[in-house]
Amino acid sequence: MKQLQRRSILALLLLGFSLNNYAQVLPEAVSVMRMPLAVKPTSRPMTVAYEPDYRRYIVADGGFTAMPDEFGIVASKSQVHVYDEKGQYVHSAKPGLSNRSVYYNPNQHRLESVTYNASSDMGFAPNTGVFSLEMAKDGRLTDNTETLSQPNKAFGKASTFASYDPAKNQYYCKQEHGNKVLIVKLDKDEPTGEINLDLTAAGARDDDISEYWVAYTGIQGEELAALDVDHKCVLVFDLKGKFVGKSTLPPNMKLRANNHFNGHGYANGMFFVYYENEGDFGTYYGFHISDQVK
Repeated sequence: MKQLQRRSILALLLLGFSLNNYAQVLPEAVSVMRMPLAVKPTSRPMTVAYEPDYRRYIVADGGFTAMPDEFGIVASKSQVHVYDEKGQYVHSAKPGLSNRSVYYNPNQHRLESVTYNASSDMGFAPNTGVFSLEMAKDGRLTDNTETLSQPNKAFGKASTFASYDPAKNQYYCKQEHGNKVLIVKLDKDEPTGEINLDLTAAGARDDDISEYWVAYTGIQGEELAALDVDHKCVLVFDLKGKFVGKSTLPPNMKLRANNHFNGHGYANGMFFVYYENEGDFGTYYGFHISDQVK
């Protein structure tokens, strides 16, 4: 009986190893969501997040520096737009931030935003750093924010999109003109580590991929994903920077130079790409890039 149990356990372990061994980046990205923008972006559409408690997609604009208005209130004109789980527009809010990254923090059950110049790389400016965004009980985003962190030089370049890793409570911040990704913790004023993406193995150059952003996917062994604009695909790496595969985007999807700088995101298991040519104000497409996401 014990021998039979040992064999059963061994068989399960081997099955688990086999399944993990066959898990892979999808050679062709699978389109699973289409979200046409219903309102004109206030500046540039920066990123997409997903709020699971209310099943809302968050499309954040950025690009307007926070400036004082006629009453002396310092705020950015960039808005944040809310869509339902089917990609239908709900409403827009004005939190007053020049957003770069917006993401859901499952540890705190809230949306958070890392702004432009969160490192003060371009000099100190008001309304910069890391903030929480407030969702009302009816699932609507309010204009209210709360400061979570003042500017931290560890973020590096002013334009970086900080991708949040909730398991390790840290950020991955791609730097410009290269393959370097800084690892950042808010309680440290210097990066706690550095990852160099192996672009040579991926068949890409520095200027092929998104300039300031690498996505954190949360998928073991496929944690980091970068948009290769020039080759129209998604490059996937592990946390050591090793290239593990690429997922090709649809050939009829025409990307623009702006896709190097904004209009991307990773949320709800999907890699989002902004397709500016489709619809009145552009359309976000969400893709599955790994067979580990169902």
